[in-house]
Amino acid sequence: MAEHGAAEEEKVRASVAWRPGSAIKQAEQALIAEKTRVLRPFGLTVPQYAALYALSLAPGASGARLARLCSVTPQSMTTVLKTLESRGLIERHPSPDHAQVLVTRLTEDGSALLAEADGAAVAVERRLLGAFTPEEADRLRSLLERAAEALAARGS
Repeated sequence: MAEHGAAEEEKVRASVAWRPGSAIKQAEQALIAEKTRVLRPFGLTVPQYAALYALSLAPGASGARLARLCSVTPQSMTTVLKTLESRGLIERHPSPDHAQVLVTRLTEDGSALLAEADGAAVAVERRLLGAFTPEEADRLRSLLERAAEALAARGS
């Protein structure tokens, strides 16, 4: 039975080997798994870390803007922000310009935790880049950007 399962797995791998989406997904899963591992000691998920990081660069951003910056749905960002707020890592207040919009800022605790967690996350990114020459890393980034653009064009 185990041989049959292994043969089926190999058949699936061989049939999708030409598909770039499979390799992209595997790389993304490996990256997220490693970031999840290194952020766990800080009590952060990858989306929570991403939100804190984005807020460090765009203080006062709305939840909708943070969702776009972090490539998550607005609903997911709402959950992330509620969790971060309950932990005292961010604070949210009504916008002076739009009563329905909450502006979000890091608290001192949020900034301190981000400073610690960012080192671990950056180490993962540096380890990834270490697998490539600088030219290869630039080419990889360029190719991935082109892939995203090709799919965003929606068949035009």
